[in-house]
Amino acid sequence: MLSEDQIQKTILEIIGKIAPEADIAHLDPAERLRNQFDFDSVDFLNFAIALQAHLNVKIPEEDYPQLATINGCIAYLKSKCTP
Repeated sequence: MLSEDQIQKTILEIIGKIAPEADIAHLDPAERLRNQFDFDSVDFLNFAIALQAHLNVKIPEEDYPQLATINGCIAYLKSKCTP
């Protein structure tokens, strides 16, 4: 089982790889990722795919809206990563 901190660290690492211009240290966890830096639909798809690969979870496309914010990602992934 992953902690919220571990999940958040993974999310931020992935964002840093996909969008190196993002100021990871100053992201607002409640604000939509697309509103905080240049994160287009292809970047978002790559983000969702990377989350699945790194955390070994399946994220159906219909659940992607839940990944729009860091807080949303953490809540969603915590439910997926809990046995």
